[in-house]
Amino acid sequence: MTDKPLSNRIALVTGASRGIGAATALALAKAGAHVVAIARTTGALEELDDEIRAAGGSATLVPLDVTDTGGIARLAAALDKRYGRLDVLIGNAAIVGDVSPLGHVEPKSWDQVMAINVNANWHLIRFLDPLLQKSDAGRAVFITSGAASNARAYRGPYSVSKAALDALARTYAAETATTKVRVNLFNPGPTRTRMRGTVMPGEDPATLPKPAQVAESIVPLCLPDFTESGKLYDFRSRSLQSFREPA
Repeated sequence: MTDKPLSNRIALVTGASRGIGAATALALAKAGAHVVAIARTTGALEELDDEIRAAGGSATLVPLDVTDTGGIARLAAALDKRYGRLDVLIGNAAIVGDVSPLGHVEPKSWDQVMAINVNANWHLIRFLDPLLQKSDAGRAVFITSGAASNARAYRGPYSVSKAALDALARTYAAETATTKVRVNLFNPGPTRTRMRGTVMPGEDPATLPKPAQVAESIVPLCLPDFTESGKLYDFRSRSLQSFREPA
């Protein structure tokens, strides 16, 4: 492996303004990829860009809400025109939603969780799969959660959305099995992020790994020589599992 194993690769990361998304964008840039960073917050994207440039990398900043389907379509067209392909897709953007009994979840909140955590990733596949197919080694990694298979009280919207994301990725992996595209899931487990803090306010963040540590394990799944597909990488156990095995 070279010092820059992703040199001349184009990598798109959603939810890139903070947490695991920002850390992954930076890690991919350090590995040589030109990063297309997507997030709603322009200021946070600019801070990410500063970090990437300081590390000797490059990025294209895209202030975009992933629920803006038309925006995703326009971005795909722009990427096709400029690069003619996409090498890496990281589906990271997600929200927790209401933390309350299912019967008390507001419909608007439920719909928002599904729109960001599930529907947006489907639209990314719709519009970006043709570009991944044009790559000599397209790689897609979707960030999942143990909540997908370990449902807990009061976290219904998030658990349901992650279970749906898992099924979405499984289907995409099956449909691309005979192509050069490889599709996998990545479960970071408890990580020192703002999202984790909102769900577990009493938890000591110092006991959790930093997003940068997690991101280091995402990069290998994006490399051209990583040929596994239809797998779940569990960060805590450092294991690559088939979809049918428990995380």
